[in-house]
Amino acid sequence: MTLKEIAAEAGVSISTVSRVINKSAKSPASQEVQDRIWDIVRRTGYTPNSTARQLKMGHKEQACTSRSIACLFARIQDSEVDTFFTSLARSIEKEAFKHNYILKYTFTAFDVNHPGIFRLISDNHVDGVAVLGRCDKQLLKFLKQYFQYVAYTGLNSLEAKYDQIICDGFQAAADAVGHLIRLGHSKIAYVGETRNENRYMGYCSALNTANIPLCRELTANVPLSPEGGYRGADAILKKELPVTAFFCPNDVTAIGTMRAIKEHGFSIPQDISLISIDDIDTAQYLTPMLTTIHIPVEEMGQMTAKILIDRIEGGHTLPVKISLPYYLAGRESCSKNTK
Repeated sequence: MTLKEIAAEAGVSISTVSRVINKSAKSPASQEVQDRIWDIVRRTGYTPNSTARQLKMGHKEQACTSRSIACLFARIQDSEVDTFFTSLARSIEKEAFKHNYILKYTFTAFDVNHPGIFRLISDNHVDGVAVLGRCDKQLLKFLKQYFQYVAYTGLNSLEAKYDQIICDGFQAAADAVGHLIRLGHSKIAYVGETRNENRYMGYCSALNTANIPLCRELTANVPLSPEGGYRGADAILKKELPVTAFFCPNDVTAIGTMRAIKEHGFSIPQDISLISIDDIDTAQYLTPMLTTIHIPVEEMGQMTAKILIDRIEGGHTLPVKISLPYYLAGRESCSKNTK
């Protein structure tokens, strides 16, 4: 497969393909075009012509043989519906490609018992795996059995001796809720997963620090999805409690929560404030624009690929843990509580 053939299949110019796979900032293609190109790259196993690249740069070293990695989505059943993890995997793929590695396949924790996927994993035709999102002990045991090199990335620390690239979900949640508290809110609802979830613990910690009692009636244990957010917020609002703000562990859950709030006849942020975590692209195009904690997804993916490849190539042997910073993206969905 050549750049010309990729361009023909993707329906774009050769220069567009070149800019996408080389991460050029000049005239970037739309996300749809980028996804189409990377899908062809992944499916065909295309790797850059290292010899040509080195000759162009004035180097004469012999080209390296391409290698491959896989991505495991640990928390979601369908990677296509979660923008955060999809973006994370895309960043890993792009960075790996720069090091002459291809992302050979992706799968979810829910797929490992499927005969075809299990055969793919047990044959182990990849050099390492990047794990996206928190996984349980059973999955950790599975990884240890079938993969020699593992790097984990997410918002929850992992109790395992693997390389970890994280952004502290606990503290991000505590800061998000702290922002609401500083705006005068004390009746703050939580919509999202609660079991073994650092962001729920951060929510509880922020309330405790401010001497605000935890009200179980204001929490909804639901999946992190638009549907989960809608169901959770709807259930809380039907109780007719004096809630003035909602915190959601991620933006996609907040999107469903936003719909439920509006359907109950409340205005955001005049009646109820809303804050979440991730800062996906969609957040700034909602009405009102969503206030959220920005997670450096692109950098998390890049660092995960670099650490995993360094591990594969013997660059380090001890487990490393790298924590990346976040910041509050203040927009329109939060305001002072005047009630």
